[in-house]
Amino acid sequence: MYFRIVGSLALLYMLRMLGLFMILPVLTLYGDAYSGASLATLGLALGIYGLSQAVLQIPFGLLSDVLGRKPVIFIGLVIFIAGSVVAALADTITGLLIGRILQGAGAIAGAVMAMVADLTPDNKRSQAMAFIGASIGVSFGLALILGPWLAAGWGIQGVFSATAISAGFGLVVLLFLVPNVPKAPERPTVDFWATLKSEQLLRLNLGIFTLHAVLMCAFVVVPGLLENFFGIAREQHWWVYLALLGGSFFCMAPLLSQMEKRNWVKVVFLFAIVLLALSLASLSLILQLHWQVLAWLLLFLFFFAFNLLEATLPSLVSKLAPEGTKGTALGVYSSSQFLGAFCGGVIGGYASQYWGAAAALILCAGLALVWLAVAAGLRIQARPLPQTTEMLP
Repeated sequence: MYFRIVGSLALLYMLRMLGLFMILPVLTLYGDAYSGASLATLGLALGIYGLSQAVLQIPFGLLSDVLGRKPVIFIGLVIFIAGSVVAALADTITGLLIGRILQGAGAIAGAVMAMVADLTPDNKRSQAMAFIGASIGVSFGLALILGPWLAAGWGIQGVFSATAISAGFGLVVLLFLVPNVPKAPERPTVDFWATLKSEQLLRLNLGIFTLHAVLMCAFVVVPGLLENFFGIAREQHWWVYLALLGGSFFCMAPLLSQMEKRNWVKVVFLFAIVLLALSLASLSLILQLHWQVLAWLLLFLFFFAFNLLEATLPSLVSKLAPEGTKGTALGVYSSSQFLGAFCGGVIGGYASQYWGAAAALILCAGLALVWLAVAAGLRIQARPLPQTTEMLP
């Protein structure tokens, strides 16, 4: 039963995130098909789904604590499908933005992770959350391979149509594979503001904000680099992502399997943040020197660090989120994630248009260094929600 629960929820989440990620490697390459598009507005389109996600994750999390997880997840998937259809039919940048906002309005990430917590025993919860985190990495990898392939054959509209189909399969998984939670979880014993002000949870919320800001900012830049700096035709980008992600997953697996057993979680976590910052800062310099071989290595290190952090963060949240408020705490976490995606898309688009790709990468590296300073104080162990004396003012 445990494997059915975790497997079905991981598949559901993977299908949902697949739809969001598929647009990343292609929008800035094919976005000139939209009337009124510029690099800045395309960066906004990449990230704006994160704004509606950030606004609605907390309400969806609260609602899932009251009405139950499954109805809220169902509603969110339907809204996402509607947004995908609007984006697929759009021919102006305004229509694209409306579709992306609707996609983001299906804010189910917190509810899905809370459902994982509801349906798994305490001694398996960290493992289950890590599995969900790994499924995000798998969906990210598949999306970066499928996105360029679909866009080359069917254009950007084909990519958005595929996102709607992917979410439709997610509905099937939800209705027929995901078990029902026997009853709605009890109301939180710790209020919303206490959850929001928990110092350790705030450190993780800032972390996921930064990680997805960096991701969106980087993907305003990376597709153009592959085409213009490396000279790879856009219809061939899929194999580049396959090689980079496949290699990073292969190198990441031993660390994921050993870091909890050997109590390396914090060391590996901080190491990955350092690697994220250094790879981006160094890549901005290499672009000026035109050293392609070293640039390939730095791109690989970026994907390795991103995937390692993406797989680790949900497990860390599960250790610190208090019982009875999983939906609320994870809703705050997911809001931070998607707000970061919005800010990263905007920053990347405007920085690239007005200051160039190297400046956008330097901004990303700076964000990662700020995160490193905050993450250094993280206490990674299961514990109750901090009392007033441990809360931020």
